[in-house]
Amino acid sequence: MKEKDIDMTKIKEDLLGEDIIFEVSNLYKVFSDETRLKILNALLLSELCVYDISSLLEMSHSSISHQLKILRDMRLVKTKKKGKSVYYSLKDDHIQKIIKIGVEHVCEK
Repeated sequence: MKEKDIDMTKIKEDLLGEDIIFEVSNLYKVFSDETRLKILNALLLSELCVYDISSLLEMSHSSISHQLKILRDMRLVKTKKKGKSVYYSLKDDHIQKIIKIGVEHVCEK
């Protein structure tokens, strides 16, 4: 049986561009921080304010705020103001899917 010829030119044309590779790499770097992943995990379950998140994770408000800024800058969370409080939630379903796929992968036997 003859092996299928590989069209290297086609593969090269279909490779992601450097700018996309850079952005995706930065996205995954955000997920590599345990505190940010814990925050995202909490936000999977409910919209929360900084006070709620810091209580859940037993961390300082400033630590949580710092990580939330990174998550906002990467467009992973969105905010909604209710009175004097700001509530955070996941920006869209993509974030939930990324986390779910990661959890499924590490839980595979």
